[in-house]
Amino acid sequence: MSDTPETTPRPATPTLDRVREPADLKRLSDAELKRLAQELRAETISAVSVTGGHLGAGLGVVELTVAIHAVFDTPRDKLIWDVGHQCYPHKILTGRRDRIRTLRQKGGLSGFTKRAESPYDPFGAAHSSTSISAALGFAVARDLGGRDETGPIGDVIAVIGDGAMSAGMAYEAMNNAGHLGKRMFVILNDNEMSIAPPVGAMSAYLSRLYAGAPFQELKAAAKGAISLLPHPFQEGARRAKEMLKGLTVGGTLFEELGFSYVGPIDGHDLDQLLPVLRTVRERATGPMLIHVITQKGKGYAPAERARDRGHGVGKFDVVTGEQKKAPSNAPTYTKVFARALIREAEDDERIVAVTAAMPDGTGLDLFAERFPRRCFDVGIAEQHAVTFSAGMAAGGLKPFCAIYSTFLQRGYDQVVHDVAIQRLPVRFAIDRAGLVGADGATHAGAFDIAFLSNLPGFVVMAAADEAELVHMVATAAGYDEGPIAFRYPRGEGVGVEMPERGRPLEIGRGRIIREGGRVALLSLGTRLQETLIAAEALAARGLAPTVADARFAKPLDRELILRLAAEHEALITLEEGAIGGFGSHVAQLLAEEGVFDRGLKFRSMALPDVFIDQATPAEMYDIAGLSARHIEAKALEVLGVTDIASLRA
Repeated sequence: MSDTPETTPRPATPTLDRVREPADLKRLSDAELKRLAQELRAETISAVSVTGGHLGAGLGVVELTVAIHAVFDTPRDKLIWDVGHQCYPHKILTGRRDRIRTLRQKGGLSGFTKRAESPYDPFGAAHSSTSISAALGFAVARDLGGRDETGPIGDVIAVIGDGAMSAGMAYEAMNNAGHLGKRMFVILNDNEMSIAPPVGAMSAYLSRLYAGAPFQELKAAAKGAISLLPHPFQEGARRAKEMLKGLTVGGTLFEELGFSYVGPIDGHDLDQLLPVLRTVRERATGPMLIHVITQKGKGYAPAERARDRGHGVGKFDVVTGEQKKAPSNAPTYTKVFARALIREAEDDERIVAVTAAMPDGTGLDLFAERFPRRCFDVGIAEQHAVTFSAGMAAGGLKPFCAIYSTFLQRGYDQVVHDVAIQRLPVRFAIDRAGLVGADGATHAGAFDIAFLSNLPGFVVMAAADEAELVHMVATAAGYDEGPIAFRYPRGEGVGVEMPERGRPLEIGRGRIIREGGRVALLSLGTRLQETLIAAEALAARGLAPTVADARFAKPLDRELILRLAAEHEALITLEEGAIGGFGSHVAQLLAEEGVFDRGLKFRSMALPDVFIDQATPAEMYDIAGLSARHIEAKALEVLGVTDIASLRA
């Protein structure tokens, strides 16, 4: 699947070569499992060097992955990885090693867990903090006689990172699980680093749990599930636990929620992991939390040294760790946004910025360097990020809430209830809008145009290029009438000339890019570049279309749209969003104005009503039917043109 040949020999993996499925691990000794872990780490590094992907998270759970599959009976026992960034070693051990070098490519393996891919992926994920809820669902299904394609359900294990534990959904699930008392295992993979360093009280709490060497072993014993200890040690452990309540640790939050707590233990030491997992599997009766300490990027020096521990990497040289990225003359949209926001903030001290655990991904790490007191990373808590921004807006500040389109979905009720209804001027900077490539359907920014444009009083913009993005940042900074959003894609801009400073756009006004006849192409967002390519092809055929950039999905530029409808035989809208968005609003306007009664031919080109799997962005847009050749074909189709002679008539 990869178009880049491997330049580094594959590692020798004699023990891993004996593993075709997790059941094979049962035949290995503990010493062989240690060798397996070493080889699994080397194989993961080798594979990701070819494909790119999420490296650090998987390297941090190699031993944990081996231990879980060696102790539990997957797929009968359900192993649920939170988010899924760390699942590559799991895929290698569960019958997918022969395809591991197709990760995140068209027709290849998903970079996340995926139910349709393997029975060893019982629950798909790519967004955080869902694992405990899903695991509890499986546990209830098991106890009520539920079964799946693998048969009756056995034990249920959720593996969740400390970063994901900052989301409220994790605690909602733990509270419910503690109340129901179902047997299930939650493994807290505490690597002290999600994508960005974890923030908030939970991070500090976990740090205190294993801080202080003199109490280390005592804490591990005292905070464990006392009933699992040999009987002679149980009373001593109870006394130690009571003593520690008055010392540095206090009662654990997890036990208050109804979980038995074991840990913390070294997640890279199979001599600890294997006996603990074997014991809890044999003895547990209710919900149990196993606190495991790991290091993201473990065992690969370039990842260990990287600031993000190799979270998301391109193809790289295994020896040096150097990533193979093609040079570009255009800045990324993310950096353009960050720099434009910094320029606006230099002149307006009321501007503040909010991110939900993605400072690097949204560019707000640059803003934080310049304005540390005015930038807030709230952790993986999009709902809180939105309402927090609403509170700051109500308090007279100008909050820019920078969130990926796919993650903003998680805070939609807050967008409606806390922002839109109160008409609070929160500025939503929506990164990763449209199709994003290797991360696939779970990260596609497909729905924000539709779910924001149907809210009364919302202004929704889409940048056609990086220069337009600069103007939209300035527009949002100067708009105080209510909520406003602007969307832009992942990746590099198109290389247009950049303004020194953004200028506020007139709200609800689009622009004509080129004049033509018969058919008008009205684009919203960065499909404008493909629209212009299609326009050139049509002009070469003797049909030069009008091309316009809508700029605003809401409010619509009624004057522009009605003019295009009146002066052309056909009108086609284009957008990088799902059905029900910009094109639907244009159709509503045209219907209300009776334009269809006058014979206008109208078509709307949007993302199809399917989830599109991972591929390159260009491949995904080709699958979606939104490439230049599709736009050209749609124009010919709507005009009923079948040959060049009729074009020139």
